[in-house]
Amino acid sequence: MSLPAYGNLPAYDLTGRTALVTGAAGGIGRATAVLLARAGAAVHCADQDEQGLARTTELIAQAGGDTWAHLLDVTDRAALTSAVAAAVRTGGSLDIAAAIAGVMHRSSVLDTQDTDLDRVLAVNFKGVLYTCQEAARSMIGTGTRGALVTMASGAVDTGAAGLLCYGAAKAAVVQLTRTLATEVGEHGIRVNAVAPGWVRTPMTERDDPADQQRAEEALARMSPLGRVGEAQEVAHTVLHLVSDASSFTTGQILRPNGGVAMPW
Repeated sequence: MSLPAYGNLPAYDLTGRTALVTGAAGGIGRATAVLLARAGAAVHCADQDEQGLARTTELIAQAGGDTWAHLLDVTDRAALTSAVAAAVRTGGSLDIAAAIAGVMHRSSVLDTQDTDLDRVLAVNFKGVLYTCQEAARSMIGTGTRGALVTMASGAVDTGAAGLLCYGAAKAAVVQLTRTLATEVGEHGIRVNAVAPGWVRTPMTERDDPADQQRAEEALARMSPLGRVGEAQEVAHTVLHLVSDASSFTTGQILRPNGGVAMPW
């Protein structure tokens, strides 16, 4: 293992810990998986994008990290059970789980179809629920004082036209996070969520580059910082939440959103 990026800050050193990251094939998931590995964790990467998953594990291996790939759909509970079991076999316990896998669908409220809602809720809520359930059960079973992080969104703070399915699923993730935190805290397990603002990732890319630029410029004007976010910045928030630097933090929603929303 190469020197962790946070080797001079012990609270952020994850050496000896095993992590599972879903949605690891790209975007925030890839950035998180690589960063956790650089901080010393052995990282199990899960996604249904085989090519992207291979690239993520390649990046971790090139940096000297230990990593495994799990080709799966997060709506498949059995597959998640197997991935968690594999993580326990390799590390003795699962210490960290980051439920990042998600999809986005755009449609107005009046045009939203059952199939649209079912797919987004299946991945963005049920997939997170399954990941948290399997990870928490494993941690309780091994007596691990672990950390879970879910991926919410700035869409839970402000209404966004066309994002009914996405926003509703992410709001459910927030409630899942708070509820689970109250239920597993007695086991020393912490559960927190990250609610990013607009972040430049493959999921937020538009087909027309000019349209993409206009959208990003408009979104940047909404932020006091005058820009949109990067996946790496969200990954650092996840690292903070799973590390000992957040040992007294649970049931919270951290918002790396450039100040676009400032809830009380």
